[in-house]
Amino acid sequence: MRHLVTRIMLSFCLITVLYWSGHQPAAAQDTGAEDIVVIANRDVSITQLDRDSLRAIFAMRQRTWPDGQAVHVFVLPNDADVHAAFAKERLAVFPHQLQLAWDRMVFSGTGQAPHRIRTQQEMLEAIASTAGSIGYIAREYLDERVQVITRE
Repeated sequence: MRHLVTRIMLSFCLITVLYWSGHQPAAAQDTGAEDIVVIANRDVSITQLDRDSLRAIFAMRQRTWPDGQAVHVFVLPNDADVHAAFAKERLAVFPHQLQLAWDRMVFSGTGQAPHRIRTQQEMLEAIASTAGSIGYIAREYLDERVQVITRE
């Protein structure tokens, strides 16, 4: 009985601390994923991709667009919030899972890793200037030099 009372008191204390700190459970937190857009160079003929196709492209398994043009994948650093939200929400994988897939391809000699870009502004510039390229940015960085790839 004493252990039950102790557990209840500890739970109450934790709930109180979380309430006063403004913390929300993970399910209730706003990840901002709806503010992240997949972008491509204007010469890419595809305007919609489903999750599986998007995952195949960013896992470096799909290397060409349907018209035969080479796909050039650009990503932000693994520790970038936008990268984490993109991987989790749009691809349904964790960033470290993507990194493992890229490392496996590079070390086995069967493929290469995507191009790393340091900032979202650099991402926008790279996508706008590289034929066949694809990446992602926060919606606030979006401009007319690139096209948005929507979910199918």
